[in-house]
Amino acid sequence: MFAVLEAFFTEYGYIAVFMVLVVCGLGIPVPEDLTLAAGGVIAGLGHANVHMMFMVGMAGVIIGDGLMFTAGRIFGQRILKVRFVRRIMTPKRYAQVQDKFDKYGNRVLFVARFLPGLRTPIYLTAGISGKISHWQFLIMDGLAAMISVPIWIYLGSYGAENIDWLMRKMHQFQAGLYIILALGAIWLIYRVWKKYHRMAFLRRKRAQLRAFRQMRKQNKHK
Repeated sequence: MFAVLEAFFTEYGYIAVFMVLVVCGLGIPVPEDLTLAAGGVIAGLGHANVHMMFMVGMAGVIIGDGLMFTAGRIFGQRILKVRFVRRIMTPKRYAQVQDKFDKYGNRVLFVARFLPGLRTPIYLTAGISGKISHWQFLIMDGLAAMISVPIWIYLGSYGAENIDWLMRKMHQFQAGLYIILALGAIWLIYRVWKKYHRMAFLRRKRAQLRAFRQMRKQNKHK
């Protein structure tokens, strides 16, 4: 697929990169990281400007994501009846994503950028929920894109002359990102667990205090 993307982008330039990234955001199974890296490669080979490619990459990524979020906002749960949407958003997956939002809130939007299989369902669910504004979505998605987009664009440009080296580095970066995400997930789980136990402790203390006050009132009436 990488060779196909590289040839396509070499022929049609920035507009091709932009359109493929928008399609990625709509849930079409085209790897976003490969698309960005291929855009970087054609820049590294002199067919485009790498900094311009970075801006095109950012625009394509955010617009593609934003279309799914906006569709969820406009149509709500009705969009789940569309055949195309049903393929990427099964009832089970929808329930899983809702559960993630309930537990972690808007932070899920940031992490979603690094989860290819769940990115589109998460953005769509965020829109359907109606709890997240366009500005909140743009900020979280934009911050995540500011990490992922330059990594793949500039890595592609740097490794344009040696595709084998580039593929190895891409796998290493992906593994590193997954490790970071796993550590982040462990930290969040710990925070949730700690908060749960703190709340449970406070509830027990309040119950004990109410029982003590009730006992004092009873003793006064004796």
